[in-house]
Amino acid sequence: MFRQVLDPVGGSLGWSALVAAIPLVGLLVLLGVFRVRSHWAALSALAASLLVAVAAFGMPAGQAGSAALEGAAFGVFPIVWIVLNAVWINRLIQDSGHLDVLRRAFMAISDDYRVQALIIAFCFGSLIESVSGFGAPVAIVAAMLLALGFPPVRAAVVALFSDAAGAAFGSVGTPIAVLEKATGLPAADLGAMIGRQSPFVAFFVPFLLLIILDGRRGLRDLWPVALATGLGFAIGQFAAAEFVAYEIADLVGAVGATAVVLLLLRVWSPARPIAGSAGPPPPLVAGGAVDDPGFRARDGAPRVLRAFSPYVILTALLVVFSLPGPAQRAVAALTTEFDWPGLHVATPTGKTPSVIAFSIEWVGATGTMLFITGVLASFVLGMRPRAAARAYLGALRQIRFAGLTVALVLALAYVLSLSGGALTIGHGLAAAGRVFVPLSGALGWLGVAATGSDSSANSLFGAVQVAAAGKLDLSPYLLAAANSEGGVIGKVISPQNLAMATAAVGMAGREGDLLRRTIGWSLLSLAGFALLITLQASPVLSWMVIGHP
Repeated sequence: MFRQVLDPVGGSLGWSALVAAIPLVGLLVLLGVFRVRSHWAALSALAASLLVAVAAFGMPAGQAGSAALEGAAFGVFPIVWIVLNAVWINRLIQDSGHLDVLRRAFMAISDDYRVQALIIAFCFGSLIESVSGFGAPVAIVAAMLLALGFPPVRAAVVALFSDAAGAAFGSVGTPIAVLEKATGLPAADLGAMIGRQSPFVAFFVPFLLLIILDGRRGLRDLWPVALATGLGFAIGQFAAAEFVAYEIADLVGAVGATAVVLLLLRVWSPARPIAGSAGPPPPLVAGGAVDDPGFRARDGAPRVLRAFSPYVILTALLVVFSLPGPAQRAVAALTTEFDWPGLHVATPTGKTPSVIAFSIEWVGATGTMLFITGVLASFVLGMRPRAAARAYLGALRQIRFAGLTVALVLALAYVLSLSGGALTIGHGLAAAGRVFVPLSGALGWLGVAATGSDSSANSLFGAVQVAAAGKLDLSPYLLAAANSEGGVIGKVISPQNLAMATAAVGMAGREGDLLRRTIGWSLLSLAGFALLITLQASPVLSWMVIGHP
């Protein structure tokens, strides 16, 4: 039995935390500064994490290797499985000739590519996030934007940031359920507290997306759309978390944002709409520009419905199998769970880390829902089985290096977690005293940056946040919620999510390019969130906090 120790380096918590952070910091530096290809950077960071785990934290080499294998397995299934099938669906739409139908449908809502991006990335992406998880909205939205003519980098960055609106409530509230287990606090109260933080972040996301899409001109031209979208989502998310059920907060927010923006576009339109996806556009259709009469030809309702059928089928499947009911129970019965072999680990308190338990959802996994969607959609779209199979092989070739990166990054994350390095980092930050209050969100941010999952960050650091709140005489709900919402902001720099985004747009190996474009905005958003937490911990906004002293 290997028992984790928080201060193995010279008996110092601070030095131990710095040593534990070396692999993660090294990965980000290799990607963002030295522009090393992502799979080589991830492999180097994994080697560093194994060395730190064995040499500094005293983890047996065999168990460290087993932890890496478990992480890699989790990276392949369910995460790479999600990306593969999301890219396949995008290829089916393209190869079947329905891509132009989708473009015309979105142009019927608005000719402005910036408005189209808000509707697809923010509204539809949040809807997918509400019932899915593991970065599925990033892969789906990035592929959709690419198919509609957006440049790959811009499509990927917009998809990453749009996922920051609701990931704390994602996958029917799974991160909050995990936080309940980690902290012992009621999930309903945790959800309500997050509902008093997340809407502030979500409200500003549409404005940030406009800046990414078109800078100050985008804000000047389309601030009413961003305001309507942000308010619609924030109000719906808050109301559901506070008065109904936190599990449907993102669903209500996404529906509210979509309804408000569509109503606005009926009475208002941009003074200077910009077609295309990057200012004056190149032709969006081979052989003709957007203004071609042939491109603007009207599509009948059956053809439009066929074009959207993959997303309709996917949404229906995710909703049916995610919400409580017979379908969910049937899926649960087809889930295999076991403890990963070769791991005999105890936390400093003597408990068994939850990540040792490995589960395989044979039917209920989001990637499997995407695969079923692709099979059904191929018939609806009129694709021959051989052509659908060729599209699948093409998708597999497209994501091969990104898939390897995801597997290596998750291997690193599991070694960091099971060696005790992640807990050491958490306790090191929590030991900062009152200074920890604005840093509480940064702890969740680091957790998601390492693992790519808000649920994993809550499992790692939820108890640390509650313990710190007790020492500082603060509400445990405040810091526990800050961990979850701060983690959401970290999703945009997580190497796992960067790899998923680049795979979806055919940029595998260029994760460093995305990191340089996202890290500044992520840090700025984290600083704004730190201000909110500081105010909620003070008399200024303490009235917003559940259970404040």
